[in-house]
Amino acid sequence: SRLRKNGLVASVRGPGGGYLLGKDASAIAVGAVITAVDESVDATRCQGKEGCQGGNRCLTHTLWRDLSERISSFLNNITLAELVNNQDILEVADRQNNDTRRTANGRPQETINVNLRA
Repeated sequence: SRLRKNGLVASVRGPGGGYLLGKDASAIAVGAVITAVDESVDATRCQGKEGCQGGNRCLTHTLWRDLSERISSFLNNITLAELVNNQDILEVADRQNNDTRRTANGRPQETINVNLRA
């Protein structure tokens, strides 16, 4: 896993095994997780290469590039600990943990319980 290779998670073998954070949640930036899985927060259509209009830079390139830089900076400056301790996020997690979803045939759907209040 890319997260494991980047030291963000550690695998646990055996019954009940799975993954644990590889570092304290306060030491992992959300941006590091996004980077580790090769995702991008680039808001430009050209992925920053300035070639979205027949090889030329478009009129709004600077605007989208600057927005991308701000998003990246924000994500690199918020940790997993800050994220999961955010009251709005805790309320959504609680609601989703208590929500029973059903499949098209009416059977309860399996969900992943995310207990952020541990």
